[in-house]
Amino acid sequence: MQFSHRLDRVETSAIRELFKLLGQPGIISFAGGFPDSAMFDVQGIKQASEQILNDSPGSALQYGATEGYPALKEELALFMQSKGIKDMEASGLIVTTGSQQALDLVAKTMLDEGDTALVEAPTFLATIQCFRLYGPKVLGVPIDEHGVRVDLLEGMIQTHRPKLIYLVPTFGNPSGAMLSLERRLKVLELAVKYETVVVEDDPYGDLYFEGEPAPSMLSLSHLVPGSRSWLVYCGSLSKVLSPGLRIGWMVAPQALLQRATMCKQFSDAHTSTFAQATAAQYLKSGRMPKTLEHVRQVYAERALAMGEALTEHFGESLAFNQPKGGLFFWAKLTGANGGLTDGSEFAKMAIKQGVAFVPGAPFFADQADHSTLRLSFATSGTDLIKQGIERLAAAYFKK
Repeated sequence: MQFSHRLDRVETSAIRELFKLLGQPGIISFAGGFPDSAMFDVQGIKQASEQILNDSPGSALQYGATEGYPALKEELALFMQSKGIKDMEASGLIVTTGSQQALDLVAKTMLDEGDTALVEAPTFLATIQCFRLYGPKVLGVPIDEHGVRVDLLEGMIQTHRPKLIYLVPTFGNPSGAMLSLERRLKVLELAVKYETVVVEDDPYGDLYFEGEPAPSMLSLSHLVPGSRSWLVYCGSLSKVLSPGLRIGWMVAPQALLQRATMCKQFSDAHTSTFAQATAAQYLKSGRMPKTLEHVRQVYAERALAMGEALTEHFGESLAFNQPKGGLFFWAKLTGANGGLTDGSEFAKMAIKQGVAFVPGAPFFADQADHSTLRLSFATSGTDLIKQGIERLAAAYFKK
């Protein structure tokens, strides 16, 4: 068979390949970016699905509009309004099959062979792969604990004239970084100044531990005249309700939404109407705030346990910032006292010791830092986290 040359630009996910190793009995995994299925509001989702099958089975089980199930669009608009986007209307968004499809639609409608896209270094691995499929050059902009370095970002915009800039500003994957309020406003100013599209991916914004995070760039856009015309926002229910529902959405200027809707028609016609109707009923039921409160509390406890264990067992050998939300620790092997500095080699040693994590190098679009690694605390209880970090230390120090 002769396959498309575009496939030569990408390879299978390093994370997905790692999962093949996790079937061994007794493995403690800090590798996945999954929410904990034990915290899904199964009863609430069950009630929502039964309600829509009782009240509107015809529309819930039928084909639907490509841009989304009307009742869900209304509920998502209300959800966005509750997060500070006061002028959000249902007509300003489309529903996607997870926010991953939203990213694909952005790439499909915006990027051509030879274009440039800027992303954070590091950033969400699937975005790098998704963008590369359409032929642009994907370049990373360095970050720190306060998010993307806007001083370096402007220089890269001037040099490379990117078609778009992709950011995960709130508890980024994999970095866990929080883009500061000052930098959020600067990014919006740069978007207007250089007429460059900024994609704000926000799957983790509701998973905060220490008070609400900085407002989304979408909610701040009214402070920077003209910025709304250059801003795309991608949201998701996967990390806060259920990834199995595959409910995401995109807020964007109408011209982009229209083209994205057309491309979505070609790929899946529409996101599952049954899943959309269920999600709409769930949001309408008012159960989401309590669900989020519980999830935040559990993840905060697990993040604290992991941070304390890493400090206790690794000391100066591992540098990291304690996350204030999200699902991840981003860490760097320092090489203190002549220790290992290669995350991929460490990952192999850790598997032999019965614990898994993801090396950091694949999260870089270019100039990878091989001393980095990502640890997820989402799916393990505090006791298992402590045990897993002990195993990591045993692997690292070869005890």
